Amino acid sequence: MAGRLAGKHALVTGAGQGIGRAVALAFAEEGARVVATSRTLSKMEDLPDLQPAIEPFALDVTQGDEVARVVAEAGQVDILFNCAGWVHTGTILDCSEEDWTKSLHHNATSMFYTIRAVLPGMLERGTGSIINVASVASSLTGVADRFAYGASKAAVIGMTKAVARDFIRTGVRCNALCPGTTLTPSLEERIRSSENPEDMRQRFTERQPMGRLGKVEEMAAAAVYLASDESAFTTGTVIVVDGGQTL
Repeated sequence: MAGRLAGKHALVTGAGQGIGRAVALAFAEEGARVVATSRTLSKMEDLPDLQPAIEPFALDVTQGDEVARVVAEAGQVDILFNCAGWVHTGTILDCSEEDWTKSLHHNATSMFYTIRAVLPGMLERGTGSIINVASVASSLTGVADRFAYGASKAAVIGMTKAVARDFIRTGVRCNALCPGTTLTPSLEERIRSSENPEDMRQRFTERQPMGRLGKVEEMAAAAVYLASDESAFTTGTVIVVDGGQTL
């Protein structure tokens, strides 16, 4: 069913690779104009060739002034997809104050910046869909060696529900997408850098009772639903796409 986002304008963070990139492409395929952002502009150079409706912008989402500038340049934003983030590996005993601060800043404060920037325009138009990428490693379940990451993603879920509740009668919706272990370039990098890549890949795969890793296209399909008018009665919801990991 094509054209589900026709006439809408989307802003996607973390669009340089993985889920963010897949979502930017999926939104454009469904008819949206997409501002795709990443700290590394070169990662997005090919996106306009794949989908002319995509316009790449360099953006460090941890810098509030940069976020405000890009949102102002982007103009109308009907859909915000917050995907940029960072994964710290380790328990609380492996987590320095710097790691803790970086995790919260990259994964939660960055979304505070983007939501705060796009929300006034959405409220003025009386419509908007905000989608925050959290994780099953959050308030949903504990995952080994994801202390700071899980805490920051739990904050994302809390933020999502707060925004949804505060603006529930305005036409603006806010939902969270919680992926399970998904095959992305960042996951591949973590696997390759481990002492035993084959064993690490198996451990990641075995997290899911389905016996495989998630696909970025599967996460993008859920994002399209949350961005579209098909989910007009859905807000404050946590959509879990995890191959049964949290069962």
